[in-house]
Amino acid sequence: MFVDSPKEALHPDVSAVAALDEPTRRRLYDHVVRQPGPVSREEAAEALGLARQTAAFHLDRLADEALLDVVYERRSGRTGPGAGRPAKLYKRSAKQVTVSLPERHYELAGGLLAQALEESEATGEPARAVLHRKAYELGTQLAGPGRAGVFDVLEGNGFEPRHDGDGVALGNCPFHALAREHTQTVCGMNLHLLRGLLEGLAETGLQAHLTPSPGHCCVRLEPTR
Repeated sequence: MFVDSPKEALHPDVSAVAALDEPTRRRLYDHVVRQPGPVSREEAAEALGLARQTAAFHLDRLADEALLDVVYERRSGRTGPGAGRPAKLYKRSAKQVTVSLPERHYELAGGLLAQALEESEATGEPARAVLHRKAYELGTQLAGPGRAGVFDVLEGNGFEPRHDGDGVALGNCPFHALAREHTQTVCGMNLHLLRGLLEGLAETGLQAHLTPSPGHCCVRLEPTR
């Protein structure tokens, strides 16, 4: 999803994927997510032939990366005094981890297209007009409440901005595959998204124009004439 601040040094999803590169940790993750209910450290250790301390260390690392959720339950079914402490259990996290290089945002495009279709059917307004308006509105929101510059916001959302003469070229299209198959629709959406971004940032020195060129986003930022 698009963000309204510069990228961190290491994106959380990249860190999460890197955590799964350790073989024992990956085995534990696969085991937990295949179970019908939450799994204790002891159960995971026994199932994979690991020491309890080893299983606990890796399960907690997976929880730290938000790949697993931690819940506490009393396995005895008893409650009240004498029932014992609840066991620490692990289950699949609801978090969705996606890493794409170059950066892509197909879910965002899909959401805008779905909104446009639904509103068009409900109101009779042409779907393309709704799409452009929704994209523009989203673009204004990307500026966020802070004072991030145009380059920071573009970089934080995968556009890979570069100074090019007196303008700004965008080295990556977050909607690349869709733009190749549905150029007019997706590039028009992207144009209005970036126009909204400039509006939200109160950036009056640049304007967004459709300027397709090989290896670049179809939109380019040019100095205001």
